[in-house]
Amino acid sequence: MSTPTKSFPLSPSPSCFSRALSPPIRTLFPSALLPSQKLTFAANTSQKQDKLPLHFLGPEDSRILLLKCNALVVNDSSTNSFVDSGVMLYSLFQEIGFNERDTEALLDAHPVVKLRPFQSIRTRIHSLQSLGVSGLALSRLIVKRPDVLTAQEIDAFVCFLLNDELELAGKIKPSQIEHLFNSTEPRFLAGFEAKVRLLLQLGMPQEKIVHVLNNANLTKAFCLKSFEDVERLLTFLNRFGGVDLILRRPALLNYDLDAQLIPRIGFLFELSGGDEAGTATVLRKLPFVVAYSVDHLKDHVEFFKSFAGLSEEEIFRIVLVYPNMFSASRKRKLHPRIDFLKQCGLSSHDIFRFLIKAPLFLSLSFEGNLAYKLVFLVKIGYKNNTKELAMAMGAVTRTSCKNMQELIGVFLNYGLTFDDILEMSMKHPQVLQYNHESLEEKLDYLVEEMGREVGELLAFPAFLGYKLDGRIKHRYEEKKKILGEGMSLNKLLSVSAARFSTKSKRKQRVPAINRLNESDD
Repeated sequence: MSTPTKSFPLSPSPSCFSRALSPPIRTLFPSALLPSQKLTFAANTSQKQDKLPLHFLGPEDSRILLLKCNALVVNDSSTNSFVDSGVMLYSLFQEIGFNERDTEALLDAHPVVKLRPFQSIRTRIHSLQSLGVSGLALSRLIVKRPDVLTAQEIDAFVCFLLNDELELAGKIKPSQIEHLFNSTEPRFLAGFEAKVRLLLQLGMPQEKIVHVLNNANLTKAFCLKSFEDVERLLTFLNRFGGVDLILRRPALLNYDLDAQLIPRIGFLFELSGGDEAGTATVLRKLPFVVAYSVDHLKDHVEFFKSFAGLSEEEIFRIVLVYPNMFSASRKRKLHPRIDFLKQCGLSSHDIFRFLIKAPLFLSLSFEGNLAYKLVFLVKIGYKNNTKELAMAMGAVTRTSCKNMQELIGVFLNYGLTFDDILEMSMKHPQVLQYNHESLEEKLDYLVEEMGREVGELLAFPAFLGYKLDGRIKHRYEEKKKILGEGMSLNKLLSVSAARFSTKSKRKQRVPAINRLNESDD
């Protein structure tokens, strides 16, 4: 008859640990050495031994001492193995920055660590170090979450990150891993790999997985969501850009599908009139828009409807061009900007057309940007509260204050006056936003190479908007062969490329036919 095998209790009683840590005193001290006598420790065999009375030791020192002495004098093999493991734990923790008192406090507070095989604890610490969590970060993590040393769910997670298949080893930020372990119970790590692999099924390139894992909140994105929840979220996002959208903002995976993503994206979808492609464009341009609550989005839309007099269709067209309008403070920026446009005499339709062309006007700083440009425009000759001033303000939103100042200086250096600049910009407001260095090159070519007067720009200021090498030089050289130097700047540059090419070929044939006729004569 076989003897039944005794199983080790999964949850030993406190007395079990008490007996393991404090064996009977007769076992700890040889018969020749009684507690009243003095113990001798040899810190260095080459030095004189110091004698330390046992009663001088404090309670914690005594416990550490007894545990270490046990390894030498206890005869029972199972107890010996347990104490050997305890001694090795002290040595292991010392390697990662713990002193004896820190180790003792940790083991007292979390006795389950003592029950785990020493090799298991050491392997777990080495695996964490291989993920980049080491030094002070590792010590801090163990103190806060000692279950990282014992939880079985961590093994599968670590193996996944060290797996050569996805080439994740050494590429995940240690701060990400430390934050995950600090904020997540190990039981929520179960199924982590399967959830991440859903990204591959969605079509995400394998090499981009690292980018997502380094920029998403791993706890919110994967651990606290079930496999089905992650799958539903990815399916929903796939309607609006899927992989591209997630790569632009991995934090989208952090959001709750039912409570956050569906209501917020659904609001934009309704505003668009059911235009799924348009909604996807807005999300692609500004994925952060989903961070705003539905109430925030509604407040902005209602403002443009009530104060600017815009329709929802017009508002969405502006959002399509510039989703960042939702980022502008309604009180500090939107209200004073729209009020300025209304004071300049712009109607609701004018405001819509203005914002389509110059949406940056809504979010630029007034003190650090718009105020300086307003001063330049008034100095040139623009009048306050006029549509012309509003149109000019729209044009200069695309340039910096410094470039605008340099540009006006270039015009003045070539002999133009403020009145000339005003006249040109009234006809062609874009002249106020051109790069001053490029502008100077075009003016130099106009005067030096083409032999024209700067004053001709007053009639055709759009000349300054064409590319010098790609259009101005090419067409001038082509026409110069046929017409000489006296040609209209407007006709030279404003015709389409196809028409210009056709006209040039036609005019080149005429001289060739004339020369042929002359040779026949």
